[in-house]
Amino acid sequence: MSTNTQSAPATKNVQPERAGRPPQTTELFGGATGVDQPAADRGRTSIADVVVVKIAGLAAREIPGVHDMGGGLSRTIGAVRDRVPGGRPNVGRGVKVEVGERQTAIDVDLVVEYGVPISDLARDVRENVISAVERTTGLEVVEVNVTINDVHLPEDDEAPATETRVD
Repeated sequence: MSTNTQSAPATKNVQPERAGRPPQTTELFGGATGVDQPAADRGRTSIADVVVVKIAGLAAREIPGVHDMGGGLSRTIGAVRDRVPGGRPNVGRGVKVEVGERQTAIDVDLVVEYGVPISDLARDVRENVISAVERTTGLEVVEVNVTINDVHLPEDDEAPATETRVD
């Protein structure tokens, strides 16, 4: 007895971002035009990729045990950006998305707190990101890939002792 199962490939309609191009958007609901159509169906709804990035970033940060997001270089640049007066934190740091017509795939790079079970944390991040993105955008999330880039140790918070001198 043989069973043959196949899964349908994820629909992805993604183009790489290029300098000078407007942000990538996805038409989520194609509306109709005309006065004979119900008011709720007149027009289109489009979602920019950056919207999905921000929703996923916020959802991942809500999970206890997530210390920071992004790889080493992006965290360094983000730390500098956060210290600039008037600068805002980048909630999308460490998140990459591919958005198709009705589906999205998300990659999340994390720094975890020492002592947190990584497999449990990754599962919780996946569940929260999927729930937030699907609830907010109506897109189907086909996958959330979690990469753990670093572990934050308790001694990383200790500031080096500095000597003060009064002249």
